[in-house]
This record gives sequence, structure tokens and C-alpha cells, in this order.
Amino acid sequence: MARFYYGGQAVIEGVMMRGKTSFAVAMRKADQSIYVYEEPLPERLRSKFFSLPFVRGILLLWETLVLGSRIMTLSANVASEEPGTESDNQATAKAEQAPANEDPTKMSGSMTFSLVISMTIAVAIFFVGPLVVTNLLGHWIGTGWLSLILEGVLRLALLIGYLLLIGRVPDIQRVFGYHGAEHKAINAMEHGDPLDVAHVRAATRVHTRCGTGFLLIVAVLSIFVFALVVTPSLPIKLLSRIVLVPIVASIAYELMRLGAANYRLRLVRWLLAPGLALQSLTTREPDDAMIECSIAALQRVLKNDQKAEAGAQEPAPLVTA
Repeated sequence: MARFYYGGQAVIEGVMMRGKTSFAVAMRKADQSIYVYEEPLPERLRSKFFSLPFVRGILLLWETLVLGSRIMTLSANVASEEPGTESDNQATAKAEQAPANEDPTKMSGSMTFSLVISMTIAVAIFFVGPLVVTNLLGHWIGTGWLSLILEGVLRLALLIGYLLLIGRVPDIQRVFGYHGAEHKAINAMEHGDPLDVAHVRAATRVHTRCGTGFLLIVAVLSIFVFALVVTPSLPIKLLSRIVLVPIVASIAYELMRLGAANYRLRLVRWLLAPGLALQSLTTREPDDAMIECSIAALQRVLKNDQKAEAGAQEPAPLVTA
């Protein structure tokens, strides 16, 4: 049976962890208590079809966009809540009234529209933009490998520049701190260490399955995938940059999993080194309060998975303090 890889995501003042059967997000409230929200994952996200190689890469992309956007909205609401505006008992009671099989990918129309706009802008900047620039320089560099390499370099430069820019924003720096806490908790668990503040703090904040490394693989891999589109037509090239994004993402995900599973090999460590180094831009050393959130979220999904393996009923949506 294939090994299950636990993963997570930093959110505003908290950490979201995804397990086999559920996801849980632990957020630091304004009164410094920890607010934990969890939901079972929909059956379709746990089907064998979505665990198939290359298919699961597209699932990862979809899940990161939809579920991540939904949890970011939830965390923003919790972070902005004034102390004392809603008692813990009221919050718990409200959550227990939610449908037991609520789909965590369900979003409002405005959220969906915002996500579509954001994705359109991202594709335009990181995939279409470099192609337009290299096409303008076609008279000097041609349309061969030099053009493809320059396009890839521009894409990578945009990615690094974007990470450097947002990393200067104080609120984003705190999110990056929670990102470091998420990595530390998963690293501690995968090394068999106890999930307490002392052991998690001692773990590294670099992880071989980080989304930052995934983005770097996408940037490099796109050079070779886009090279398969042999045509002088700019419209067809533009269309290919959009249509092939899911394919590039699915291949990149498989390469990332393969690298993580074989990290003990020197060649693999050398190949993954740039992606691990890039994580210095998207992670910060977390404080103990951030680590406590990462532990709370990870312990919750681990507990749910243990119950599921024992044949217990899956958790209903729940909020606790």
C-alpha cells in the first residue's frame, strides 16, 4: 500500500493540516486561545481514482486553490474577530449544527469569481507574460531553445521576485512563520518525534514536499513541456501555455513525490537543493505560539485517521477552543 503523505498550508494566524479522512485548521484568536475547525474530506477526494499517478497532481492543484481559498477566508474572519464577540460555547454549538457531510470545496459565488480572476491573472503573468516578451525579442534570439530557456528564466525570475516582494509585508511574514511551523510539525512526526513544542521547535523548517519547491519544478519543467509545441503561431503558443498548465503541474507533483521518497540518494539531494533553498523565502522561524497551532491541527487529523482506521464514525464539522 502506498505511503500516505500528510501535508498542510499556512493561513492567517494559523495552520491547516490535511489527513487521510479530514482536514483541520488551528488558528490563534485575538484573545490568544486556539480555535480549531475540522471537517471530513469528501468521498471523491479519497477515491482510488484521485490517488492515481498524474491524476493526483491535478487534484493537488485544485485542492490548493479551492480548499486553501476557503480556509484562508475562514482564518481571516477568525483573526479579525474581536475578543469576546462570540463565546466558545456559542461557536461550538453553531458548528455542531452544520451539515455532517458539508463539502469543504464549496464556495460562495463571490469567492469563486475572485478565485477565477486570481488564477487568470497568475497564468497571464507567469505563463503568458514571459512568452510575449520572448516573442518580442524573436528577431534577436529566434524561436528555438534559446527562446524557450529565456522564457523559463523570466518565469523563474518573476516567481522569485514575487516571493521576495510579498515577503517584505509584515502580515505575510507572519504567514511564513506559520509555514515554518507547519513544516516543523510534519518533519517531527515523520521522524517519529513527540508532537510537543520542544521537539517540533528542534525540527527543520525545510521540507522536501513543500509547495515552494513544487513551483520551482513547474518553472523548470515548463521549459521542456512547452518545447513540444512546435509552431511559429503566437496564438497557438499562447493557448498551449494555458492548456498545458495542469499537465505540467501533474508531472511536477510526481517528480516532487519521487524526489521526497528517494531523498537519501546524493543525486536526488543535489537536484532538490535549489527548491529547498528557495524555501528560505517562504518560511520563517516560528515562535512557540505558531508551533502550538501546527501541533493542534496535526494532532486533530492524526486522531481522526486513527478513528477511521479503527472503524469509528468520521468527524462532523466541529469548532473547539
